[in-house]
Amino acid sequence: RQGTLHELVSRLADGRVRIDAGVDWDETVRQLLDIPGIGPWTAGYIRMRGLGDPDVFLASDLGVRQGMARAGLPDDPRAAGVAADRWRPWRSYAQLHIWSLLGNSKLRGDE
Repeated sequence: RQGTLHELVSRLADGRVRIDAGVDWDETVRQLLDIPGIGPWTAGYIRMRGLGDPDVFLASDLGVRQGMARAGLPDDPRAAGVAADRWRPWRSYAQLHIWSLLGNSKLRGDE
């Protein structure tokens, strides 16, 4: 992890990777995936939160899977991805809502 972080910071510092307004999202994801230790989840999360892409859905994320199940939606990553297609082009916002279900005590059955 330390090596991954060092490499990311190095590439950000010298401009090989840019995370700022106006960058091509697909190109930035490719650049991030070239860094050993950064996988699709991390690159997708950076695309969603760091680059502001409103249409990212991290179907394999554990919190997404749990939130989907709590909402009565498919929690298998493939089926969840298919279900999330109807939320395009706003899947990032839907995902934030799905994550928020994990903190809702009424859905957990605490009340």
